[in-house]
Amino acid sequence: QVQLVESGGGLVQPGGSLRLSCTASGFTFSSYTMNWYRQAPGKERELVAAITSASGRTNYASSVKGRFTISRDNAKNTVYLQMNSLKPEDTAVYYCNAPAFAGYWGQGTQVTVSS
Repeated sequence: QVQLVESGGGLVQPGGSLRLSCTASGFTFSSYTMNWYRQAPGKERELVAAITSASGRTNYASSVKGRFTISRDNAKNTVYLQMNSLKPEDTAVYYCNAPAFAGYWGQGTQVTVSS
């Protein structure tokens, strides 16, 4: 059974940093692209960053490019999202997801950027 467990969220001041983690189980993690999404109150879930399985190629939403970095450790079945220069508009619940298992979501981790 596919399971995704996100962690690392919290309250941070504007300009601060956080590193999110997502540990996956139930599938061969190293074989699949992994994505980070976020959902702010009253808004639709949006794709933030993606990393492919083999080459580790990355893509980012324009709103986070240059501030966020997605990475993965296949030995630990974990994908990370390093978030720097955080802004209040980054406030959201953050989720990881494997597109190949689109119906499976974790509980998410809350990120709040506020002074």
